[in-house]
Amino acid sequence: QVQLVESGGGSVQAGGSLRVSCAASGSTYCMGWFRQAPGKEREWVASIYSVSGRTYYADSVKGRFTISQDKAKNTVYLQMNSLKPEDTAMYYCAAGEAGSLYVVASLRRYRYWGQGTQVTVSS
Repeated sequence: QVQLVESGGGSVQAGGSLRVSCAASGSTYCMGWFRQAPGKEREWVASIYSVSGRTYYADSVKGRFTISQDKAKNTVYLQMNSLKPEDTAMYYCAAGEAGSLYVVASLRRYRYWGQGTQVTVSS
């Protein structure tokens, strides 16, 4: 059982930056960030494999967001730059185990989820 706790959300004006963090209670294999805006489905944002450090991004955030990790702290970060109003959402951290057949962008790839942290971008 892995527990995930997000932090670092908040409000910012368009063009600004925020960094959200996700602290895991233990080591993980694959970590991802998802977001969900009111009335919309939860969508994948970015993922990182803990061992290789390989990263993946949704096209909507590529070049603006960066996912990274601190293995010693079992913490994953999402640095968000050049934020847009359409980035406004609840951001969720997720952890997946080895051996999954699902791609990183699939909700089903992840077994554990955090409670979410709100990010609001005003125009």
